[in-house]
Amino acid sequence: MGLRGVNRVLIVVHDIERAKRQYCDLLGATFVDADWTGEPFGIRVAIAWDAGIELRAPLPGHETNSAVSQFLASRGEGVMNVFFGVDDGDVAMEKAAADGYGCIHGLDYTQAEIDRHLGGRFERYQEFMLDSWERCGFAVSLARIDEKERR
Repeated sequence: MGLRGVNRVLIVVHDIERAKRQYCDLLGATFVDADWTGEPFGIRVAIAWDAGIELRAPLPGHETNSAVSQFLASRGEGVMNVFFGVDDGDVAMEKAAADGYGCIHGLDYTQAEIDRHLGGRFERYQEFMLDSWERCGFAVSLARIDEKERR
């Protein structure tokens, strides 16, 4: 499977701007907005690749019907998902499936999508969210995210 370690931790918050300031002040994290990934789900998204943090919050007007509303209502702010980096997403997903984990949501961006949405930073971007809540107490995602070599 080729485990690379933790890629990032997804933290659900009520106020994404406040949370960005908090982690910027605390860690020096640099956030980029990734709302294009969350708008269909009623959420705002910001990622600090340098700190390994992804923040998600309901969009205004979606506080009770977004993809994170139920989590916020039942648990409050906190860690919802941990993304583990892997060398090969397909092989990692096959192993997870053999261990009884299903895939709830998957992404496999083309280079054109990476260039358009992620500033061309990566040469491969693939994620699989597993149905791990019952066994792990949080969502586990397997992520093959290969940065482009800097020249």
